[in-house]
Amino acid sequence: MHDERRRIEDRVDRVLLQRIQPAVHADSVPLELTFWQAPGEPVPFARAAAQPFAPFTTGTAWGPPWGTTWFRARGTVPEGWAGRRVEAVFDLGFTRAGPGFQAEALVHTPEGAPLKAVNPLNRHIPVARPAAGGERVDLLLEAASNPDILGQGFVPTPLGDPGTAGNEPLHVFRSADLAVLDEEVWHLSLDLAVLRELMAELGGHEPRHHELLLAVDRALDAVDLDDIPGSAAAARAVLRPALERPAHTGAHTLSGVGHAHIDSAWLWPVRETKRKAARTFANVTALGEEYGELVFACSQAQQYAWVREEYPGVWERVREAVAAGRFAPVGGMWVESDGNLPGGEALARQFVHGKRFFLEHFGIETTGVWLPDSFGYTAAFPQLAKLAGNEWFLTQKMSWNQTNRLPHHTFWWEGVDGSRIFTHFPPVDTYNAEFTGREVAHAVRNHRDKGGSNRSLVPFGHGDGGGGPTREMMERARRLADLDGSARVRIEHPDAFFAAARAEYPDAPVWSGEMYLELHRATYTSQARTKQGNRRSEHLLRETELWATAAALRSGSYAYPYEELDRLWKTVLLHQFHDILPGSSIAWVHREAEAEYARVAAELEELTGRALTALGPGGPRVFNTSPYDRAEVVRTPDGPVYTEVPAGGSAPLGAAPAGPRPVTAGDGVLDNGLVRVEFAPDGTLASVRDLTAGREVLAGPGNLLRLHSDLPNRWDAWDVDRHYQNRWTDLTAADAVTVTERGPLIGAVRVERSFGRGSRIVQTVTVRAGSRRIDVETEIDWHESEKLLKAAFPVDLRTGHSTAEIQFGHVERPLHTNTSWEAARFEVFQHRWVHIGEPGRPGYGVAVINDATYGHDVTRTTREDGGTTTTVRLSLVRAPRVPDPGADQGRHRFVYALLPGATVADAVAEGYALNLPLRVAPAGDPGEPVVSSGHPAVTVEAVKLADDGSGDVVVRLYESLGGRAGTVLRTGFPVASAVVTDLLERPLGEEPPALAEGGGVRVALRPFQILTLRLSRA
Repeated sequence: MHDERRRIEDRVDRVLLQRIQPAVHADSVPLELTFWQAPGEPVPFARAAAQPFAPFTTGTAWGPPWGTTWFRARGTVPEGWAGRRVEAVFDLGFTRAGPGFQAEALVHTPEGAPLKAVNPLNRHIPVARPAAGGERVDLLLEAASNPDILGQGFVPTPLGDPGTAGNEPLHVFRSADLAVLDEEVWHLSLDLAVLRELMAELGGHEPRHHELLLAVDRALDAVDLDDIPGSAAAARAVLRPALERPAHTGAHTLSGVGHAHIDSAWLWPVRETKRKAARTFANVTALGEEYGELVFACSQAQQYAWVREEYPGVWERVREAVAAGRFAPVGGMWVESDGNLPGGEALARQFVHGKRFFLEHFGIETTGVWLPDSFGYTAAFPQLAKLAGNEWFLTQKMSWNQTNRLPHHTFWWEGVDGSRIFTHFPPVDTYNAEFTGREVAHAVRNHRDKGGSNRSLVPFGHGDGGGGPTREMMERARRLADLDGSARVRIEHPDAFFAAARAEYPDAPVWSGEMYLELHRATYTSQARTKQGNRRSEHLLRETELWATAAALRSGSYAYPYEELDRLWKTVLLHQFHDILPGSSIAWVHREAEAEYARVAAELEELTGRALTALGPGGPRVFNTSPYDRAEVVRTPDGPVYTEVPAGGSAPLGAAPAGPRPVTAGDGVLDNGLVRVEFAPDGTLASVRDLTAGREVLAGPGNLLRLHSDLPNRWDAWDVDRHYQNRWTDLTAADAVTVTERGPLIGAVRVERSFGRGSRIVQTVTVRAGSRRIDVETEIDWHESEKLLKAAFPVDLRTGHSTAEIQFGHVERPLHTNTSWEAARFEVFQHRWVHIGEPGRPGYGVAVINDATYGHDVTRTTREDGGTTTTVRLSLVRAPRVPDPGADQGRHRFVYALLPGATVADAVAEGYALNLPLRVAPAGDPGEPVVSSGHPAVTVEAVKLADDGSGDVVVRLYESLGGRAGTVLRTGFPVASAVVTDLLERPLGEEPPALAEGGGVRVALRPFQILTLRLSRA
């Protein structure tokens, strides 16, 4: 029987490929082609259509990298084709790369109306159904000659930047035809394909398998190989009984949701994503007109906004499709951001701007988070998602784990604060499904919640570079709707799936904490300048909003910059997309991102300056944007000054009582009475002594720079594989070790090193009067290739876990490797700080703080003397070569710091302090701080005016230490009322917090709770 099965399988494969599929468009005539090559960047339709087009013939090379070629295709439908379905079919020179990774085109009418796109797996443009015969056809194709960056595997290529890509044509235009779609032949090809795939998945032991073998064999007997069109109907009739046999009562249900993952930038620049969105949206709206059951889930409000601004014809079709229920806005975020690196307030604004866009333009309140492709997910997500009004969360990327599989596909995800959100992780293991037999069978076999759950979701459609569902996928779904031997396929809105899944499985298991992706760990470090630009932008936005609010409250003539802040936030949110901020895009993307961050910083500095000027003349004053009181040394043009400034407030420069003990510097020692730092001759830290606690902090050379070989097995910019740990060079050769400041307020030692391929690093280790924080100001001129630079602090303490800041809180991670789950976390992320501490009383802790660094590792070893060394190592900079051969090359400037004797509360406060330097400005007194908490655990994260222009003050705060906290939130203005709101500043209907006597608002927070208050002024 095995030989017979093989005979039939081979037979159907050959007949399908060599006879039936070529007969789908058997009748064709060529179109006449002309072309115009656009110079430089893409141009609008009107400009292109007005150009003189030159003759063009198929078989001709076209398209320099990143170029745009406009083709005009003209022809006449033959009279003999009357009554038949006619299409224009194009082959732009397509390769085996998927849609979105090579040539593609948006096709327009002569009047400029977009019709749909063509790509390798969606090549047709409708002409007539049915044709009358004699119709004139005139189409304009905006063809993008995009290079296939990963076409040769993980090999460096110059194609990722126009400056290095060259001008040689990439493609050969193979064909442009008018063709008849023989619908009977086309349907026969789909019937055979679906049954052939189902047959293969059932295997020879299933009775249904043998039934299908017989049906397919008899159908092929009915096919006249010399007259496929004439015999297709007879062959389909033979297959009909096999296709009509219904699925078993208990068959798994697959909820098919149309999808087209469109990376907002990746192996193409942002400008190309705008066109990809237009092409995909045009495809989907056209498909929905033919298949009314289509539901296409589309996230990323930014992409809708691009289409609205630049493709109004496509936008109107989207609006109509949304109204008809075929086009479903989902996700509620501005972009599908990275799941780990954006700051807490930035993630909140992703929801604010995304959900508002869908409410404003469609009247739709999205209720789920759609993040299939981000590289792991912070434990802050469940609470943020709930506070934005979401009920469900979807991800797919966790199927990429290298070592461990998540134990569930449908579950409740519990965040760091205890919030839970119903979550699904589709067992089909792709967000680009096509409804192949293999995918459908895998989804059923792979489903890990059998017994409790009998349904799962399948996002189907070509994606990453866009494209979306095709008519072939829709036809497959129709055949699989109720087919014996298969799961049932039901096309529906993801909201409907999640409602049914939750009703079916209300007691689903719980996954608590972060969802750590056991892959792509280098995304915490790659493209360091992009990450630094994001971090700086987040903190500058905080500053501008605070001081603009203060100015609006104090000055009647000051206009709060609503529009500017809205625009700047959206720019920053865009660049948090999960292939930009992680550093996994081509050179073009990161070069533009760095330029955008510089522009954002300049504009925010101007806006902040304008707000401070509105406070009137005076000063110089020191302004503290941090939510904690500060007493520290600030640099001024006239030299360092010790000052004290309240949280969120200001003080006259130097308005402090007698300063702290002076710093002494010299003979390789910095000492301020709180810490004593001793340098080895090679510039490493030989000793850091906590003078208050009376203990040595280090258990080995501190700030030891180690250069590792770093060539992952694949995914260069994304991955750091465990074997990087096996080969390294310690950078202990110092060109110079020099005392650069000798006190009394600042002591500093500069260490200069040269290494590798002409790289140079200059570090200034600084100790300030009155502070235990030891700053390492770092400048790197980096020219290494496939290397990873880490900075190590081996600390003399024993602890079972490290504590790392995440958005609106922190997580504890075990340091042991008892199980494969802990062992897989050999590189993790933090935001502004990571803390290690010995338990007990009094206990002891150390924090490592940063202003631009996310990746790190923490390890524990036993020394020969029986003591324990816990080492924190920050990942400073990498040098991957794919997809950007020049990634991270050049200059970097950042600061990290060691904080001895630190509690977690100290780490929180100093993390804000390092990232929000005190600002000295010639401005007037703004009075009392706009808002201050007065409690170390109640941390104010954002202060702004309400977005609706009412003049209300919105305050977002959170409990930052993992316990319960109550306090009176003091305000610098009289409060008439306080309302608890969601992230979108809408009342939640909760009991309003009480107003305190003497002013202020009483608040009580649960561990890591986020609270948004809307304060009306009296």
